[in-house]
Amino acid sequence: MKICCIGAGYVGGPTMAVIAQKAPDIRVTVVDMSAARIAAWNSDTLPIYEPGLDEVVRAARGRNLFFSTAVKEEIIAADIIFVAVNTPTKTYGVGAGRAADLRFIESVARTIAEVATTPKIIVEKSTIPVKTAETIQQILNANGHGAKFQVLSNPEFLAEGTAVADLFNPDRVLIGGERTPEGDAAVATLAGVYARWVPRDRIITTNLWSSELSKLVANAFLAQRISSINSISALCEATGADVDEVARAIGRDSRIGPKFLKASVGFGGSCFQKDILNLVYLCEHYSLPEVAAYWDQVVRMNDWQKHRFAGRIVRTLFNTVADKRIAVLGFAFKKDTNDTRESAAISVCRDLLAEQAQVVVYDPQVPAAEIIADVCGKGQTNPRLLVVKSAAEAAAGAHAVAVLTEWDEFKILDFAKIYAGMQKPAFLFDGRNLLDLPKLRELGFRASGIGK
Repeated sequence: MKICCIGAGYVGGPTMAVIAQKAPDIRVTVVDMSAARIAAWNSDTLPIYEPGLDEVVRAARGRNLFFSTAVKEEIIAADIIFVAVNTPTKTYGVGAGRAADLRFIESVARTIAEVATTPKIIVEKSTIPVKTAETIQQILNANGHGAKFQVLSNPEFLAEGTAVADLFNPDRVLIGGERTPEGDAAVATLAGVYARWVPRDRIITTNLWSSELSKLVANAFLAQRISSINSISALCEATGADVDEVARAIGRDSRIGPKFLKASVGFGGSCFQKDILNLVYLCEHYSLPEVAAYWDQVVRMNDWQKHRFAGRIVRTLFNTVADKRIAVLGFAFKKDTNDTRESAAISVCRDLLAEQAQVVVYDPQVPAAEIIADVCGKGQTNPRLLVVKSAAEAAAGAHAVAVLTEWDEFKILDFAKIYAGMQKPAFLFDGRNLLDLPKLRELGFRASGIGK
């Protein structure tokens, strides 16, 4: 069997690496139009950071795992084609700001139709709206050379920072296909790939539309829990309650559970906001405005939480941060990844810069150029934004420290030394409730967390 994955990003790269490691008899090739990205996958410095990914790639690369720019050649050779290209939120036209931009999905479908002359199983791995499989099938049927195609939905449920562990031991693998003999056979073929290491009772099969919708709904429900506890964090600050204690109390209820009840400066990443906005657009498209408004509020609450955090910094620093040095520790949207998409740090940095603060950022994995581009825009700079190489350097001479990513290294910083080198009074704002606030106060910090 030969597998080709189109798209060498956060989904395609790790997923194919694990399939190759777990199924050494299958030839797996990841293709991408970006020569630079493919070169990085073939180098000692992978284009994405995930714990354990280096070891998995090295174990299979060159044996049965390959990275290539020969897109058409690999499509022709493959039995199964995974589609893992980007589906960003549209920035133009109908649905701008909410609908998924499917131009790359359609381009892939047309390329497959152009070159494929033998039967293929096409697997949607990208996050896409319901009924996208129908669009792909129509393009293939209208432009193909008579070859038979089966389109399956196999959404990813990876959490960045634990993607490799999630792939090794998934809660479930979801496969949706047409309820026809040919569709059932295609589903069985793909299920057989995952069954090399995933117990059969964790492989769930559904119809195409249920599978496509399940990805959006799963992310919407997770994001909803974060926005819910973040809304309560504001009430806790107003009343003197502790949001962590509230979360612990309600999380012990078996009907609620403890996961995704950690208050923070806000959720980020490539999926949550994009998928909720996509869900909102779908609801509006199907004339369900009340449902659309319900889910839209999850995103609005998240945006409010980011601005609220920055506003709290300004208010606490005597209602002005103009010309004050603010150290921002962490820029990735969560620890153990270098992904900054929709990171709360972007919004906080922009708000502080708008208040004329000097913002000094440190993150252990995100390159300086990416931080500057995310905050200022591509090709733009701001003399008030600096990126440094350590937390101590960021905090030196600062009026305040803001922790925006829960990197483990921040837990063991020498805060006594950091305090000694800061302007007084020295403020610390823990946007992840990561640190021991009473101990920081003993050192002299005016320290505060979320919902405390």
